[in-house]
Amino acid sequence: MATASARRIAVISAGLSNPSSTRLLADRLAAATAKQLAEREIEVEVDVFELRDYAHDITNNLLTGFAPPALESMVNAVVSADAVIAVTPIFSTSYSGLFKSFIDVLDPDALTGKPVLIGANAGTARHSLAIDYAIRPLFTYLHAEPVSTGVFAASSDWGGAGDQVAPLGERVERGARELAEAIARREPAKSDDPFDPANYLGDGRSFGHLLGGLAGE
Repeated sequence: MATASARRIAVISAGLSNPSSTRLLADRLAAATAKQLAEREIEVEVDVFELRDYAHDITNNLLTGFAPPALESMVNAVVSADAVIAVTPIFSTSYSGLFKSFIDVLDPDALTGKPVLIGANAGTARHSLAIDYAIRPLFTYLHAEPVSTGVFAASSDWGGAGDQVAPLGERVERGARELAEAIARREPAKSDDPFDPANYLGDGRSFGHLLGGLAGE
């Protein structure tokens, strides 16, 4: 069971296929960040969300203004996390429609001040600039705090013929280190769930404490 000081990272993968290189990159970024936090003796929980599993719910939310229960639970997990790792495939020189649709269902202030590690992948390295001219401005508009390094992976990066000057592994480690440092500088996020006992009983207390108090113990 996670301690009260444990950090939570929400990983958003917008790949459309299963398996996908988008998910592969997301998993590598999450594992590298968890390793960096472990070296700082910080406990971490990682929740991974495949947006393809919520595609119909996201569309329904955009059409009706109401989030189905599964999507609502996922959104709550993302906005209450200590940090976000967001990875999207690049289509037509920008983020995918599914990725943008998910961002559109979030409250505009939901990610304010939250550290974000951006990842993207495409068939060719020619799309690598999409992180800085398309994705980073999106999170900046939402008042999130994307770390300096964005990690792009082209198809060649998975086959050993990728960038030899700055290999994918080095870029992953650099981005993960920056996100871990951003997480370590902040206090653990507090849950805003009104049904979380810690929010009205106090941290470390349970219903047993409440019942014991009522019984005069």
